[in-house]
Amino acid sequence: MIKKQLLGVLIAAAVAAPALAADQSVEVLHWWTSGGEAAALNVLKGNLEKEGIKWNDMPVAGGGGEAAMTAVRARVTAGNPPTAVQMLGFDIQDWAKQGVLADLNAVAAREGWDKSVPAALQRFSKYNGKWIAAPVNVHSTNWVWANKAVLDKVGIKNPPASFDEFIADGEAVQKAGFIAIAHGGQPWQEATVFDSIVLTTGGIDFYKKALVDLDPKALGSPTMEKVFHRMGQIRKLVDKDFSGRDWNVASGMVISGKAAFQIMGDWAKGEFINAKKVPGKDFLCFRFPGTQGMVSFNSDQFAMFKVGADKVAAQDKLASAILDPGFQSAFNVVKGSVPARTDVPDTAFDACGKKGIKDLAEASKAGTLVGSMAHGHAEPASIKNAFYDVITRHFNGQIDDRKAVQEMVAAGSN
Repeated sequence: MIKKQLLGVLIAAAVAAPALAADQSVEVLHWWTSGGEAAALNVLKGNLEKEGIKWNDMPVAGGGGEAAMTAVRARVTAGNPPTAVQMLGFDIQDWAKQGVLADLNAVAAREGWDKSVPAALQRFSKYNGKWIAAPVNVHSTNWVWANKAVLDKVGIKNPPASFDEFIADGEAVQKAGFIAIAHGGQPWQEATVFDSIVLTTGGIDFYKKALVDLDPKALGSPTMEKVFHRMGQIRKLVDKDFSGRDWNVASGMVISGKAAFQIMGDWAKGEFINAKKVPGKDFLCFRFPGTQGMVSFNSDQFAMFKVGADKVAAQDKLASAILDPGFQSAFNVVKGSVPARTDVPDTAFDACGKKGIKDLAEASKAGTLVGSMAHGHAEPASIKNAFYDVITRHFNGQIDDRKAVQEMVAAGSN
């Protein structure tokens, strides 16, 4: 009898042990450190805290660059990866190939991710048929943000509809004593501008040939030389202190009325909203002139790393919370992006958000939705970074248009 009682106690202890040992916390590495971004991320933190999950923050400022990936590599090499890491595009696939990402298929099947997440995103969220990352949003990168009061003072009544109109408006802004284009001199920001100029100059087919297919004829074409000539025109509309400026500081220049325009993805809207600005009244959002009907996109996702058995339950709750429709709406309303799920209504979104959701749906249907080269959704990091180098050296006057075209061909053949 005593032996049976003892056995019962041991069995009960064994069953209870995993629950007692379960780690009810998640460690999340991300680069959402600006005001608007932090506000958006707080929505997710709050939702998890309600479920009893503690959030351990690992912020890395400066965008999804090498600093973030260096931090991740160090943790993975030490055998102690974070629960989740914010990543973009091909970076997710690179980590998946190393066999260090978790299998989220059980959560995905339970919550219908296959049906609700667009195929263009699943290309990066899955590897060998397994869900390895939870997409938070869809950003589109070919936007311009404008200070309405500045445009009114200059006498610009309507957003420019073509590239030439945009340059003319920028020159008028400069003559009126304002900075025409607020820009941060960092390679990824220059590449963001470049994406839009490739689209407006060559159209969707040229963009695909040059930046997705890496066709050497497209990369070395007169059209590409015109793209670099236009980058030079943009450079003349930027202030002298642009070098090294963070993107959200450039957004602040437009918000405060120092500058008229910023060429930036829709995460910039989060800064305007955080500053209590209203679309249509205080600021305008419009597609980069000449890219109407086209959308270049990226998608922030949280790649889930293989963690100890005691941490899996909390990780699954994190993944589930990210794809929750209510969170997808609340987060993206604040962040400036649109939901990663197609079944989330646009009810809570402002005018720019509703336009973003509508544009995305139309571009997806029309075949004019393309992954952003600048944001790791057209090419793997090795080629993307080689393009960055050419684009930013040209923007800084180190090489001319012809030399830049030659180097783009070389970069695309690596």
